[in-house]
Amino acid sequence: MSGTDPVVLKVASLQEFFREALQEAVVHQRLELDDHTEHYVVNVLTLFARSEALFDTTPDGLKLRPLAMMLADAVAAGPGPGRQHALQRLGDVSLFVAGFLARGCARRLVDVDYHIAMGGRAYDSLASMARGTARGRVLAGVFRELAAKFQRLVDALNEIAESARQPGHADLLRLYELYLKTGSPRARELLLGLGVHPIAATGRQQ
Repeated sequence: MSGTDPVVLKVASLQEFFREALQEAVVHQRLELDDHTEHYVVNVLTLFARSEALFDTTPDGLKLRPLAMMLADAVAAGPGPGRQHALQRLGDVSLFVAGFLARGCARRLVDVDYHIAMGGRAYDSLASMARGTARGRVLAGVFRELAAKFQRLVDALNEIAESARQPGHADLLRLYELYLKTGSPRARELLLGLGVHPIAATGRQQ
């Protein structure tokens, strides 16, 4: 922790932290999002705050699977739920990596622009696959907006990522992931000291 007093974050959970941060960022970026799209993005951020959800388990540890391989999975799956799941994974990972791990991408051969292009196309394909049901129409609208505003949404997530590197915020994200993985009483107490009431992986508030 920083030697200065921690920043008190008045949020009930990591999901609420991301919701408030996203709402502030989109206002600052003058970006309008439908409520369903905002909810979807918040869920993606909350899910991928857990490294085991973002990375794949390999003999060498947790690794981020190349986007080209995710696209190959979608093509190999053929029409149907399998392809939709693979494309959704591709879009979600592209969005999170471009938005939150842009610094890491800058040091690699694969550029952030590649993630933006791949993610946008994945969401665009998902929008066209939506069924004629009410739920399908809602999801189609979400994916269509994500595809159309992918670059601007990445800018908003970049802003959140930068704020998360400030003292207190970075500690919050590391502590919350530690608590989710281990249930550490110390991590829980530190989170409470930051104004966050952690919720266990089971969804039961502690």
